[in-house]
Amino acid sequence: MDERSAVRRLKRGDLEGFEWLVTQYHVQATHAAFLITGDTQMAEDVVQDAFLNAYRYINGFDESRPFKPWFMRSVSNLAVQTAQKDANIISLDSGSDEVDLIELLNSGEQSIEEQFDSVDFKYRLWDTIQQLSPRQRAAVVQRYFLDMSEKEMAEELEIAPGRVKWLLNAARW
Repeated sequence: MDERSAVRRLKRGDLEGFEWLVTQYHVQATHAAFLITGDTQMAEDVVQDAFLNAYRYINGFDESRPFKPWFMRSVSNLAVQTAQKDANIISLDSGSDEVDLIELLNSGEQSIEEQFDSVDFKYRLWDTIQQLSPRQRAAVVQRYFLDMSEKEMAEELEIAPGRVKWLLNAARW
């Protein structure tokens, strides 16, 4: 089964299509939601809600488009909304030490692969991401974790391309 046939089957009420989509995207969706919310339970709740919404609204989904970006947009939006409700969000304006992710990756001390394998790097990256607003975290996750282009992000988020660039730039600084 592939994504399109799974969507078609789900639209006909066949739960095997839904099961295939859950199996295919659950892990990546949970990782994305976790990176945005910073909380395991919140991330699981977000993904569960996103799958329930996908099930409810699948008949409005345009089959000519890929399912994954549509679904991941839902995950990102729900994660941002959930994280914004959480009182423990740290603002970039809080005066905390800000680390430029691009400088961190381009430091030249180690190859990118070695940096990602480094436990220290993972902790520093995690701390840095948690200093961003939920919206900025979502932009970083969509661009660098989900490999969405700025154009795809703008289309899926229904915002101007300049707004996407602004979110990514604000997250870097």
